[in-house]
Amino acid sequence: MALTPTDVKEYPNSYMFDIGMPSLKSGDIKVSVEDENVLVISGERKQEEAKEGEKCVRIERRVGKFMRKFVLPENENTDKVSAVCQDGVLTVIVEKLSPP
Repeated sequence: MALTPTDVKEYPNSYMFDIGMPSLKSGDIKVSVEDENVLVISGERKQEEAKEGEKCVRIERRVGKFMRKFVLPENENTDKVSAVCQDGVLTVIVEKLSPP
């Protein structure tokens, strides 16, 4: 997963992470925060079962457990993290804290 393409964007009120997750569903991915400022994306990609009459000629997608970590800036609100996986892209939004 370390080579999974990721785009990180900053907006006035949030940070957005777009992470390529082809062939994974929401139930295969866990999004959490550890140590108060580290966003952790983890899960497991399982080998697809071959269909009747199907013979795999080449398999390039890795299978097994994965984990990716991102250190968040100090102005993030880790109580306000949302994630959606759609069309092979996991989008995670971390809201910023309101300025004092």
